[in-house]
Amino acid sequence: MSILNSIASWLMKKRMHQIELFIKYPHDVQNEWMHQLVKEAQGTEFGKRYNFSGIKNYEQFKREIPLQDYESLKPFIERTRRGEQNLLWPSEIKWFAKSSGTTDKSKFIPVSVESLDGCHYNGGRDMVTLHCINNPETQLFTGKNLALGGSFKTDDFDGHNSFHGDVSAIIIQNLPMWAEFFRAPDVNIALMDEWESKLTKIAESMAHENVTSLAGVPSWMLVLLKKVMELRNARTIREVWPNLEVYFHGGVSFTPYKDQFKQLFDNDKTNYIQLYSASEGFFGIQDQLKSDEMLLMLDYGIFYEFIPVDDLNENNPRTYSLSEVSSGINYAVVISTNAGLWRYQLGDTIRFTNTDPYRFIISGRTKHYINTFGEELMIHNTDQALAMACEKTHAQISEYTVAPVFMNESNGAHEWLVEFEKEPNNFDYFVHVLDNSLKQLNSDYEAKRYNDYVLKFPVVKQMPKGTFYNWLKLNNKLGGQFKVPRLSNNRTILESILNSAS
Repeated sequence: MSILNSIASWLMKKRMHQIELFIKYPHDVQNEWMHQLVKEAQGTEFGKRYNFSGIKNYEQFKREIPLQDYESLKPFIERTRRGEQNLLWPSEIKWFAKSSGTTDKSKFIPVSVESLDGCHYNGGRDMVTLHCINNPETQLFTGKNLALGGSFKTDDFDGHNSFHGDVSAIIIQNLPMWAEFFRAPDVNIALMDEWESKLTKIAESMAHENVTSLAGVPSWMLVLLKKVMELRNARTIREVWPNLEVYFHGGVSFTPYKDQFKQLFDNDKTNYIQLYSASEGFFGIQDQLKSDEMLLMLDYGIFYEFIPVDDLNENNPRTYSLSEVSSGINYAVVISTNAGLWRYQLGDTIRFTNTDPYRFIISGRTKHYINTFGEELMIHNTDQALAMACEKTHAQISEYTVAPVFMNESNGAHEWLVEFEKEPNNFDYFVHVLDNSLKQLNSDYEAKRYNDYVLKFPVVKQMPKGTFYNWLKLNNKLGGQFKVPRLSNNRTILESILNSAS
């Protein structure tokens, strides 16, 4: 196995040369992808409609192709699901990543062979590559990667079969043989539909295996790890998997969970690598061990554009290419992909921390923020403020959500529902630190809190353990693709959680 580990590590490190090339020539790489995508799709129905054959540069690209969202592309996607092809992308598409939001509405994101091979699999390869580069003595390939994924289903449209499910399940089902060799658990368990039974089966099958890496959404991974420790009667994960090197995580911010993982792992040698992947593609990887920034991956068959968040409400907001962005500004992400998503508004916001190379943090969602009173509060603000409050009061957070409270016509407050893994030693002090931290992190919040004129002191409610899990279960939202909405401009989610707990 040591020979196999050496060979696999060497192959992964060879990829680093290509990563260094797009770091050195980012704008050239992106420009090449724009031209290649347009050229490949010019014969599709969408390409003919928007004159792809006449597009020669970025200005024409912007002028010819309108900004899109899921609703504008949905007619093409639904026709593709029912068997029509060459609509958005020239190759056959029969897989669709089901993306669930805060409502019952589901999006079915097309997944082409090109996006599987050139984007999702390359992202999986590169996260391992960067781990190997940062850890020259790695023994990652002497054990298994435990990947926590979803499930998929078959759709029959008058004899035409297509498939939909969580993007992780689509990846697992179609993995190349070399990748399948290192993955666990068995595919029959990994793709089980019933979530609670699956977690139990995974724990039972992996409790005595040599696991060297983990991958999955933090909130659900914590549930699994606790099941494993219970089965092994272990105090920490190190007692179960002493060779665990790295946890690859994404999907939600790691900030509220980091202390819990450190406590469970009880091992300073275990690395945490953040990923930015979604149903639509794989976008970023943390490439430095001591920084939460992620490197924007530029050669995965995706052409990127960006809209300053402050301009989103304009009728026709200007988009910026990668060469035009600046550090410190919140941008909404727009992508064109090798699965036929054209100038698609992803719904995420990022902020570049560096433009040489292009590193960034995820700052929130275009629809998940609070600006009811002009405070412009985003997820990265609330995550950081909670981390500061937890540090001061020795607390640990499991889940939380925030919504506005309307007190009268002129002012209001924020209501927080917080579930603690470990309660603060002083709850009142926790709330004061939370409020002061938000003032420190967000000048708009600070201005609205001045003398309680617009925003009054936050209302924070401590919820019983299991509240958020039970709400997800009650709403049929158990599974890796489902997440608790953090911030809302209305009280629908918060009231639903309160009602489920009453």
